[in-house]
Amino acid sequence: MTENKYDAGFNKFKNIYGELGISVLQNVNQTSPDMAKYIIEFAFGEIYSRKGLDIKSREIVSISSLLTLGNAVPQLKSHIHGALNIGCTRDEILEIVIQILLYSGFPNALNGLQTVKEVFEERDKKGINN
Repeated sequence: MTENKYDAGFNKFKNIYGELGISVLQNVNQTSPDMAKYIIEFAFGEIYSRKGLDIKSREIVSISSLLTLGNAVPQLKSHIHGALNIGCTRDEILEIVIQILLYSGFPNALNGLQTVKEVFEERDKKGINN
């Protein structure tokens, strides 16, 4: 029996974001169960589950997009954690910020760098070395 979009999306989401992601999802669900469902079914059950890009590449694209937006710090933090969880290195995350500097400018890159620093510090406090 094949997984439905919700189950497939939830499994993908949990694989990337772990318990931190589950906590965020529960917070969204408390305010809007429909929004939580759309995140899981559409974003992760459809988009993140597509063939064509591996999960690491998808996280790099997501981080790049969020850095360029410059106004989505909570989502950026989640995606940095997710990228590190699935195999991106801290050096790769820093290189993404440097690359974005060319297209999004110093303010977005510097703000993104501050967010990266916060994520690294959170992980260090928890003893997570990647």
